[in-house]
Amino acid sequence: MDFAFTEDQEAVRDLAGQIFTDACNHERSRELEDAGAWMDDKLWSELATSNLTAVTVPESCGGSGLGLTECALMLVEAGRHCVPAPLFETLVLGGLPIAKFGNPEQQKRWLGPVVDSGAVLTAALSEHGSSDPSRPKLKATRDGDGWRLDGEKFSVPAVGKASCILVPASIEGGKVGVFLVAGDAAGLEIAEQRSINWQLQGLVKFNGVTVSDADILGDPDTGADIVNWIVDHARLGQAALLLGVGEEALKRTAMYLSERKQFGRQIGSFQAVQMRCADAYIDLMGMRSTLWQAVWRVDTGIRSGAEVRAAKWWASRAGDRVVHSAQHLHGGIGSDIDYPIHRYFLWAQYLKSQLGGPSQLLAELGALLVSDDQRPSL
Repeated sequence: MDFAFTEDQEAVRDLAGQIFTDACNHERSRELEDAGAWMDDKLWSELATSNLTAVTVPESCGGSGLGLTECALMLVEAGRHCVPAPLFETLVLGGLPIAKFGNPEQQKRWLGPVVDSGAVLTAALSEHGSSDPSRPKLKATRDGDGWRLDGEKFSVPAVGKASCILVPASIEGGKVGVFLVAGDAAGLEIAEQRSINWQLQGLVKFNGVTVSDADILGDPDTGADIVNWIVDHARLGQAALLLGVGEEALKRTAMYLSERKQFGRQIGSFQAVQMRCADAYIDLMGMRSTLWQAVWRVDTGIRSGAEVRAAKWWASRAGDRVVHSAQHLHGGIGSDIDYPIHRYFLWAQYLKSQLGGPSQLLAELGALLVSDDQRPSL
């Protein structure tokens, strides 16, 4: 296991970090929130111009052809700045699966616009009453030469902006198809939802949405494995965001504690405060090591089912502790939304619950360890 990054990977991280530093600040976030906007279109345009929205797009389509490690490095930086843009959705939920399993025609149709015009991609993985995206309730039935999709997905991120939605659906015979559905397809009914961190989501109803065989990603015989592949990569993307959120929350807290005084002393000089910051730092070390171990195993094709769950579990549980400590150590000002620290708390609460909270992840991890049936890379 090698935690060192290449010069090219560091260049991608540094470029993303510089753009986020210049474009994302508390004042800009408040401006967007006051306007009811969840996405910074100017920032997204700059990311597209810098080709950062297309790092997972194959070189044959004009992208950089990079993988999960580069995505994770960018997402850590995005978490540090609570970036109001669908970077995770486009890079991880859409870009990586289409680049991995899509045929040349599908890649050209859906990934080409990401390069040319900054198109947004996403995936619809969550359903009511089901915690396993690889066993969807949404149905795909034969309709002439194509397919008819009927059902419902909820908490679909960035769906109002997405040009393409990856939709897992059950097919007769116990198979699963992953369908590439246009964001403006006839029969789609989208009800806007807002997450706790102000990001746009959608309750999406599929009322007889029709697609063709050309819109199936990969092979339905391995459709469930493709969904699990997407979920594993998405969980690591969320863990990367949580790491960035936690690191920046602790950094800002340390700066505040070095300046704020009580009883004639800096708050940071109190032993109880120092111990709590030390605990938060240890949590971040655990988050960092489990994340990069899992990313390295996935990128090198090593069996990684347990490591992926461990990374997301650590990120969810430890990240929650870190942002709680940051909030509490700021005292009263921590609950004032005119001060930026609350935003990191909200982002952590949102991310930790996506695609399985800590309890579900721990149950899945236990089952894997007992069965020793970790999923190999496709």
